[in-house]
Amino acid sequence: MSTRPDILCIGSVLWDIIGRSPAHMSAGADVPGRIARLPGGVAMNIAMTLARFGLRPALLSAIGRDPEGEELITACARLGVATDHIYRSDDLPTDRYMAVEGANGLIAAIADAHSLEAAGDKILRPLGDGRLGSPATPWPGPVALDGNLTQGLLADIAASPLFAAADLRVAPASPGKAERLLPLLPLRNATLYVNLEEAGLICQRRFATAPDAAAGLLERGAIRVLVTDGGRQSADGAASGILIAEPPAVLVTRVTGAGDTFMAAHIAAEARGERREAALRSALEAAAHYVSGDIGS
Repeated sequence: MSTRPDILCIGSVLWDIIGRSPAHMSAGADVPGRIARLPGGVAMNIAMTLARFGLRPALLSAIGRDPEGEELITACARLGVATDHIYRSDDLPTDRYMAVEGANGLIAAIADAHSLEAAGDKILRPLGDGRLGSPATPWPGPVALDGNLTQGLLADIAASPLFAAADLRVAPASPGKAERLLPLLPLRNATLYVNLEEAGLICQRRFATAPDAAAGLLERGAIRVLVTDGGRQSADGAASGILIAEPPAVLVTRVTGAGDTFMAAHIAAEARGERREAALRSALEAAAHYVSGDIGS
């Protein structure tokens, strides 16, 4: 794809290996179910959803030149996601993520994003060498950024002139990586997408509800935040106020990728010109369709 993208998705692009069972599971459970391998990673999940909404996303990430990497590049093209600017390594294997889900939600997951971390700022070269931007003429559009990048690289991005004109949309890859986002918190061009647990980790306190968490993040210096809490209230917090919305009630059949779907749907809604309240509702509806299985992986 040579067409200039509508949005850049920076972060993890890998193979998701997901085991799902309709049974209630606990540690040590051994139950029948289904195992699937799908294109995944936070950046990839966001890009796939954006493509379904008619946008042209491009990935900045690291993918190996191994057979798994070649398959992943082919899958990206089939899904309408541009890979022209991805860093391809002969030495680093394609990353993977493994999760087990039961009727009671996510049981356990392991993210192997070591190649992305090892590639470091090499994945950002197109933003500085003129292909997508330069220090003098930085990328002026939206950027979806995920917390699978190292804390050092995220801190560099927060201070980099390459991102000074971007509309930064930022999400942690998992609760364990939420605190990596601290350097990005006070940026005036950054919007954070977190769940209730991640908000608590960033603020180093517990919150009972998403609106409380949004207020806490704003007090901590954030300019705008979107906070979700599963099937409970979600919130969009900014200096102009905190908006609250209830997600649709649905039967949950999967959870991996739900937050990424919410974020992508919200970005797409605002790109369509929807105001804050309508965009929040649109994102919650899209996430509900996803977790219910109405939207394919």
